[in-house]
Amino acid sequence: MGKIKINGHGHILPEPKEIPQFMKDKKLFWIGDDKKFMYQDNLSRPITDDSFFFNEKIEWMEKHNIDHGVMLNLSQLYCNGWEKSDTFDTIRWQNDFNHSVQERRPDIFTTGFVVQPLYIDDALNEIERCVNLGMNLLCLPTHFLNKEGEWLSVVDDSTLPIFELADKYGLAIELHPYDAQKMVKLKDAYWRFHLVWMMAQTADTLHLYALKDYANRFPNIRTCFAHGCMLGQANYGRRLQGYDGRPDLFCDVNDPRCSLGHKNIFFDTLVHDSYTLQLLKIRVGTSQIVAGLDDPYPLGEMEGVANSYPGRVIDFAVQENIISQKESDEIWYDNVLRWLGKEKL
Repeated sequence: MGKIKINGHGHILPEPKEIPQFMKDKKLFWIGDDKKFMYQDNLSRPITDDSFFFNEKIEWMEKHNIDHGVMLNLSQLYCNGWEKSDTFDTIRWQNDFNHSVQERRPDIFTTGFVVQPLYIDDALNEIERCVNLGMNLLCLPTHFLNKEGEWLSVVDDSTLPIFELADKYGLAIELHPYDAQKMVKLKDAYWRFHLVWMMAQTADTLHLYALKDYANRFPNIRTCFAHGCMLGQANYGRRLQGYDGRPDLFCDVNDPRCSLGHKNIFFDTLVHDSYTLQLLKIRVGTSQIVAGLDDPYPLGEMEGVANSYPGRVIDFAVQENIISQKESDEIWYDNVLRWLGKEKL
């Protein structure tokens, strides 16, 4: 029997009939009956693989020898800028759906739940509800739209109650970017918001997470940054240069060096090339890296996209002696369990 593999970053869609009618009526989110596209407002996005759905996901995992999958919330449903009632209904439905996935096959799936930081009281109540349902992975957007119409990082004084409650319950947290095209006034061309600006969103929130010393202020939280926080690794030296060179701009914050390689800050492997993974290893150590495939999106490690397949970056890193086989096994299993706060599956 081979080593157990846990994918720490996956996604799953409901069947069309599992989505409430009000969400289609209000054009919030729905899936066509033929399961070829997902829709939101006047936008459509192709469903590029059958493994977006429950049964097919299990078959896909078996095919690729993945024993367990951590299913995050759908980024399309962060509800940034939505009315309070629509946000409440949609988030509750999404979290109930994710919970049902975990309940149906707890041996195969661990699922996350999401809250919208703008509506802080609802967010806190939803955390309490989901914890009582047996969920311990809180998914948060890197940024959200406040009531003044300003975009804020989720690492903000207004969201402190969320992190305080998460710390109370010892939750794992996933920080994931989305909505970059709403934040950055550029033409939506060549997938630039997914390929470049989402990476900048994650780096921005890591910047604040380190400066505000959240890893030590909330010692019971274990936070994972999506997509390896690629630009956050590349601009580490620039952040230090700024901190050292302009101390007048960094009053009452923490030296970012103190968070580097912290035992409660994790990054997933979805960085697309093994040399970026090598930089991640140099920066934070392999103990803080968890396997993450971002399946079944085409920006995930999916077969059929050029020479990609699930686990390609990790495998190539072993082949190139960037990481050892032992480190690979830990990235696939031990490190994911530590992030989730589990001793075993």
